[in-house]
Amino acid sequence: MQLQELRPRLWRWTVRHPEAVTSAVPESTANWGPDVGCVAFAASDALVFVDPLVPAPDEGLWNELDELVAAYGPRVTVLTTLRWHRRSRDDVAARYGASTSRARTALPGGVETFVVPLAGETMVWLPAPRALVPGDRLLGDRNGGLRLCPESWLRYLPSKISRVELALALRPLLELPVELVLVSHGEPVLERGSDALAAALAVT
Repeated sequence: MQLQELRPRLWRWTVRHPEAVTSAVPESTANWGPDVGCVAFAASDALVFVDPLVPAPDEGLWNELDELVAAYGPRVTVLTTLRWHRRSRDDVAARYGASTSRARTALPGGVETFVVPLAGETMVWLPAPRALVPGDRLLGDRNGGLRLCPESWLRYLPSKISRVELALALRPLLELPVELVLVSHGEPVLERGSDALAAALAVT
């Protein structure tokens, strides 16, 4: 069993990314760790996958996803937080006939998105389990909390947004009753997510 049920109808799994660099220079663009997190959520009218990665030969994981679709489909939506996280999006969409649109009118009930201005990212907010799913802009730290991504991760953006500006752009998230923050890189925050988020955004 690779899927971990965090809350009723909410799952997360981690897999080794095939392009990970295990000896990357700290804080560099390649320093994001070999294992990445992916999320599944059974919304009221669809099964939603966020940034899914399914290694091609991993039939065990595919079987688990098949079971979720059988239980909570047949409508399936695949959401991508940023272009680097397309991962297995097309494979999942093809297997389940899924939508990949992030348009608000196309989102399943109980699923919302938060576009981060100038940061090239659209986070996913799941109000029922109070779960925030970021892409690369929020990472798990080594102390059970959160941190902003390194400055080097922002340099490719046309906006040239800084970490301080990123923190300001993310401040509206503090208005949400966040309990879980299901990061792609690092360990997720599974309780008191609002506190972890506030600490991460206290950047000067």
